[in-house]
Amino acid sequence: MTAMRAREATTRISVVIVDDHNVVRRGLHSFLGMIADMEIVGEAADGFGAVERIEELVREGHAPDVVLMDLVMPAMDGIDATSTISERWPDIRVVAMTSFSETARAQRALRAGASGYVLKDAEASEVADALRAAVRGEIHLDAAIAREVTRALQQPRPYGVESLTVREREVLGLVGLGLSNRQIAERLVLSERTARSHVSNILTKLGLQSRTQAALAAVHEGLAAPPG
Repeated sequence: MTAMRAREATTRISVVIVDDHNVVRRGLHSFLGMIADMEIVGEAADGFGAVERIEELVREGHAPDVVLMDLVMPAMDGIDATSTISERWPDIRVVAMTSFSETARAQRALRAGASGYVLKDAEASEVADALRAAVRGEIHLDAAIAREVTRALQQPRPYGVESLTVREREVLGLVGLGLSNRQIAERLVLSERTARSHVSNILTKLGLQSRTQAALAAVHEGLAAPPG
């Protein structure tokens, strides 16, 4: 029993909650804290506070796995905070919290490096699933708002997918569906290392900075259908 508990402790997902409303933070802390594989290691009321708290945790050798980030906050908002975190600590994932009416902000958050988003009225289980997906390197997009974000891409963007090989286009399409490197490898009967190499090549060729941006490119170019 002791060994099992030790193993569970090492596999818990460490989370920082960022929201300018204290009651929201307390609520999120309460229901995420009751989930066995979740551990709340910090809170912040705005982007500046989030960056400072992460700096403290990193300095202590306890970098969080993922940040649950509200997008609309005073001082530094969630989009700027997401960009800062993604640039300074690329291994720390960010999941944005948004409302259905904030599709433009959701799109900007994804381009800033967020690993997906959940609606503010989502069930606790969906929030937890989104955090787990982010830590696995996958992308969680709420189905309804994903369609709106896709429609919001008004101006064509020259992603240059014609520079990709046939296999890379296949991989990009699967990234757009939110599959991890391991799942892509299984789907295409490749090694996980080869799948990871393909993703890296895709990012380089398309001039993209993150897997989330690659997923958006896949949807925009018609290589993947939005979830749902």
